[in-house]
Amino acid sequence: MKRVAVTGIGVISPLGNDSATFFAALLAGRSAIARLEGRFHERLACPIGAAATFDGTRHFDAAKLRMLDRVSQFALAAAAQAIADAQGVLEGIDHSRAGVFVGTGMGGAQSVDDGYHALYAEASDRLKPFTVLLSMTNAPGAWIGLEHGFTGANLTYSTACSSSAVAIGEAARRIAHGEADVMIAGGAEAPLNFGTLKAWEALRTLASEDPLDASASCKPFAKDRSGLVLGEGAAMFVLEDRDRATARGARVHAEIAGYGLTTDAAHITRPSAHGQASAMRLALEDAHLAPQDIGYVNAHGTGTAANDGVETTAIKGVFGKRAYALPVSSTKSMHGHLLGAAGALELAAAILAMGRGVVPPTAHLKVRDPECDLDYVSEGARPVAALGAVMSSSFAFGGTNAVLIARGP
Repeated sequence: MKRVAVTGIGVISPLGNDSATFFAALLAGRSAIARLEGRFHERLACPIGAAATFDGTRHFDAAKLRMLDRVSQFALAAAAQAIADAQGVLEGIDHSRAGVFVGTGMGGAQSVDDGYHALYAEASDRLKPFTVLLSMTNAPGAWIGLEHGFTGANLTYSTACSSSAVAIGEAARRIAHGEADVMIAGGAEAPLNFGTLKAWEALRTLASEDPLDASASCKPFAKDRSGLVLGEGAAMFVLEDRDRATARGARVHAEIAGYGLTTDAAHITRPSAHGQASAMRLALEDAHLAPQDIGYVNAHGTGTAANDGVETTAIKGVFGKRAYALPVSSTKSMHGHLLGAAGALELAAAILAMGRGVVPPTAHLKVRDPECDLDYVSEGARPVAALGAVMSSSFAFGGTNAVLIARGP
C-alpha cells in the first residue's frame, strides 16, 4: 500500500478565498453567518446563511462563465489554488494516472432554480442553452478534469453531507492501491438560492436567527442550539503518491492515513451513534492508530437537536475516558454547513490546525448542554502541542458516515 500525501490545499469559503485567510478567521472566532440578500429572500422564514464573497468574472472569461454554475466556479477556483500550492505537481505527469473525485450534494442548484423560475414564474418556454451543462451534478469534477487534461478516473459522489469526505477517502484509496499517481479531490456546494433554502426550511432543520446577533445563529453542542445554517464554497486537495512527492521535493501538508465508511440503515435523517462510532473505529483501524493518537477532532457538529448529542455519544464510545481530554470543535459555527463540501472544508481546517499547532474553537457555545459534555474548545482558539494526527467526521442524511484521519508529514 502506498502512502498518500496532501501536497496542495485550495479553499473558497465564506471566511475567505484561500486557506490562510480561512484558517485565520477560524482562529479569530469570526463568523461569516449573516442575513442574506437576494431574489425572494424576504419570503424566507429565517433569511440567514454563510455566503462566499466570490466574483466569477475575476476568474473566468465571459464565454466560459456562461457554462459554469456557481458550484463549478467554486470548484475550479479551489482546484487551481490546490494545484498552485502543490508547486509543480503537473510537471511530467502521466495524465492517464491523474483523476478527479468531487463531492457535492446539490450540484448546480442555482441553475436549476433559475430554470424553474423562468418556466413557472415568468411563463417562458425557453431556457438558457447550457442549462443541462450548468446544472448537472458532475459538472464541477468534469470541468476540473477538462481544465487540466486528466484522463484517469473522474467521479462525482453525492451522499449528502458526507459527499466530499467520501470523495477524498475514495481518491486516497486509488493512490494507496497504486491505481493513480495524483488525484484532485474535495467538494463544492452552492445552495444559497431561494428554492433550496425553502426546501431546507420545510424540513425544519434550519436555525432560527439569533435575536441579538445573526452571526451567532449556529450554536453546535449548545443547549440553546436551534439548527444548522447553510453555507457555500469549495475545498480541494492535491493527493499524491508520497514517493512521487518526495522525489520531486514537494512540501507535504499531511498524509491521508485513515478512512472509515459506514451506512446507517434505520432512518433516512435520524443519526445513529453506532454508525458514527463504527466509522470512526474503521478510520482508526485503517490508519493503524489508537484513539489516544488522535489530537483533535473536527466534529460534524451541525447545531441540530438530533445530531449533536448523538455525535457526543459516538465520540465517547470510541475514545472512552480519553474523550473528555480530547479537543473537539465544530467550525460550522462560523462557516455554516456546506453540505456536500462540508467534509472537505473541515478536513482543511483539521490539517491546518495540525500544521500550525492550534485548534479552532466552537463559536457561540455559551449555554452548555448537559448531554454534550466534552471539551468543545469553546473559549477560543487553543494552542495544542504535538498534534500528530487529526480526525474529521462527516455524517449525512441517507445514513452515509465518512471519517477521515490525517497524519503529520
